[in-house]
Amino acid sequence: MAEGLHKLNTEQQNVRSAHIDTLTTLETVALINDEDHLCAEAVKAVLPEVARSVDAIYEKMRNGGRLFYCGAGTSGRLGALDAAECPPTFGVDYETVIALIAGGETAFFRAVEGAEDNREQGAVDLQKHGFCACDVLVGIAASGRTPYVIGAMDYAKTLGATVIALVCCKGSEMQQHADITIAPLPGPEVITGSTRMKSGTCQKMVLNMLSTAVMVKHGKVYGNLMADVKASNEKLMHRAVHIVCTATGETQETAKRALAQCDYHCKTAIVMLLLNLDAQAARDLLQKADGHIAAALRIFNGGDA
Repeated sequence: MAEGLHKLNTEQQNVRSAHIDTLTTLETVALINDEDHLCAEAVKAVLPEVARSVDAIYEKMRNGGRLFYCGAGTSGRLGALDAAECPPTFGVDYETVIALIAGGETAFFRAVEGAEDNREQGAVDLQKHGFCACDVLVGIAASGRTPYVIGAMDYAKTLGATVIALVCCKGSEMQQHADITIAPLPGPEVITGSTRMKSGTCQKMVLNMLSTAVMVKHGKVYGNLMADVKASNEKLMHRAVHIVCTATGETQETAKRALAQCDYHCKTAIVMLLLNLDAQAARDLLQKADGHIAAALRIFNGGDA
């Protein structure tokens, strides 16, 4: 694995930060900020691949499939972060988006040395979750060559599952094991080889896009409102009330009453108030519309979903 490491995009020395150890504090953070600006352009360049990946994930998930993220170190933690935020944000089950990290749960908080080199464990971890052909795997590795991730990708391919690679290197090994490769190239890191920086930022941006765009296609938003938020704590209950008020133009008291009648399910409350329906009728209409509020409104008014 060490052979050729110096040739990777992520391992090149950044000439712009070659003297970062001589800069003032303000100059240091300004330099880091300048380099971070390159991340958005790097991601912009791979938007067609991101869109293809979103469509592939959506098609599998609408037929009961799940989305798996698999990575090591920073890449694994970024996958875990995105997966963990999907249930409260979009109201999906915790088994809908699943994150695997080399070294297991311990590695979320503390590095587990050598875990990323265990190619066989990637497949084992997928098997533990009953990974199957209807699921999608996104392998995440800045270097594009992590054995743990490649092992998981190879296992997923043997089952006929869709496999996506998220890397930050050209012509990576992982590309050879993927159906779709997303490879934003933000250039050398401010600190040579520290891929938790720009590479990690690009990965997080892409992961945000994948999960958010998929959930939008699943009808988890109304306009740009987080209409399927899971009101699991006091803050999110207040947010649910605000979302219903914004979507319907009703008062907080009216929104709270509607939410109380439908177990604080935002989408149901919005349809109830917009169409003057009771909770069950709103649920039935949403079911006909495959969970999309806009489609439910069209159906109610005599149009097609």
